[in-house]
Amino acid sequence: MPYITQERRAQLDSDIVNLVFVMEKDHGVCNYVITRLLDLVLQPRNYADINGVIGVLECAKLEFYRRAAAPYEDQKKQLNGDVY
Repeated sequence: MPYITQERRAQLDSDIVNLVFVMEKDHGVCNYVITRLLDLVLQPRNYADINGVIGVLECAKLEFYRRAAAPYEDQKKQLNGDVY
């Protein structure tokens, strides 16, 4: 998880909030924004940087699952009963 300092978060959060406002839960727009950010960050490209970004994406995916999806699934399991 990207546990950066509170000062760095404060520098980034207003821009992130503006992006969220523009994205409006549109998955296509979300994909576009992420793709453009990565495209702009990776100039010029080399294998190490590409590999590093793929690692960042994988870790972000896993952290999102751990913090958002797993608790949601646990809640639904309690509500609807376990599959196993």
